[in-house]
Amino acid sequence: MTLLKLASRRTFASLRRHRNYRLFFFGQLTSVAGTWMQNIAMAWLVVQLAPTPHSRGLAVGLLAVCRFGPFTLLGLFAGVVTDRFDNRRTVIVTQTVQMAFSGALALITLLGAVQLWEVYAVAALAGSALVFDAPSRQNLTFQMVGRDELPNAIALNSSLFNTARIVGPALAGILIAAVGSGWCFAINTLSFVAVLGGLLAMRVSELYPLVDRRKPTLWRGTREGFSYAVHNRTVLVVLAMMVVFASICFNFNILLPLLAKNTLDAGPRTFGIISACFGAGALVGALSAAALARATWRVMFVGAGGFAVSELLIAPASSTLIAGVLLFVCGVFFTSYTANSNAVIQLASPDHMRGRVLGLYFYAWNGLAPLGAVLVGWMCDRGGTGLAFAVAGVAGLVMTVAGAAAVKPPRRFTPRRLRAEPAAEQLAA
Repeated sequence: MTLLKLASRRTFASLRRHRNYRLFFFGQLTSVAGTWMQNIAMAWLVVQLAPTPHSRGLAVGLLAVCRFGPFTLLGLFAGVVTDRFDNRRTVIVTQTVQMAFSGALALITLLGAVQLWEVYAVAALAGSALVFDAPSRQNLTFQMVGRDELPNAIALNSSLFNTARIVGPALAGILIAAVGSGWCFAINTLSFVAVLGGLLAMRVSELYPLVDRRKPTLWRGTREGFSYAVHNRTVLVVLAMMVVFASICFNFNILLPLLAKNTLDAGPRTFGIISACFGAGALVGALSAAALARATWRVMFVGAGGFAVSELLIAPASSTLIAGVLLFVCGVFFTSYTANSNAVIQLASPDHMRGRVLGLYFYAWNGLAPLGAVLVGWMCDRGGTGLAFAVAGVAGLVMTVAGAAAVKPPRRFTPRRLRAEPAAEQLAA
């Protein structure tokens, strides 16, 4: 019982101790649920608007290109913006812009005038705002809770994201079937009020200051970020793994609608259910990560390997029940991997460089996603979702083994390298 109470206290430590983080957390919980409703509705709308049944995979793949293409074009410079400007103000601006584009999409859809190119355009414009939102929001989390509780706060961020992943798709599936996609976009627009209210209500004096803060120029700051990433083994391993996982293994925005529509021969309710199953597993994984005292390599690699094996098992699944159970397991490992990788890379970065390292992290996550999305969509059109899941599982296993080997050099070199990189020594335990 004592251990249970200790785990519970650790799990919600950041919420109990920091007023600013509580405001942020509950505002985000509402807003991210709306965002998931919009993501589900967008994907289903594109499936409906696709010219032919055989082009659905490519159509959904192109939606992912529009959503994540801005990361490819702008992502390398987003970290410089994060290190240069006030994080809270930046997030207020980016959230306001996303609210405006969501409102525009709601309006044209409810009026019955929506066309495929308009969905793609809104996805690209909102994605451009998200490029600068993501690293600034993560750096703001550091300012809200400080270094000691950062792993806990990151895991709790993942838990709210995945709570929303459960609620959002389930509500979206019901609403799409009942009244259409437009109302999902309208609800998402209203949900931004909660997060903006939380950001405006924060006490700026209670934010942790960033040490040695500088104002890097665009080109020089980007080069400095690259140089730091290349010469820091911890950062380099996390980024290399994320490039492969994010571009090939994480394409659930493409795989799940096609799994529901083509493989399971079902409708939007089943799409919502299997999306919620993945979200439920991801929530369990996030809360488990929040209960841990610190981020570790071991949990990160177990999460990565378990996620890859789960995708291999999903590949031959042809029933909703089996797919749902396996997606739940896949979700548990998903956040065990992503929450730990996020914390590991932030703790390995100094304050003045963290924004640029986070910019590279989100570039690794989203910058190559358009190419991966087209590849996964093509595989779904050629060999079904089974082929796409199988390729993703194999790629994930290869990178897990390679990453584990990279952080465990031959024993005779270990003392010297660990002395040179104390951050890696602390994380490898």
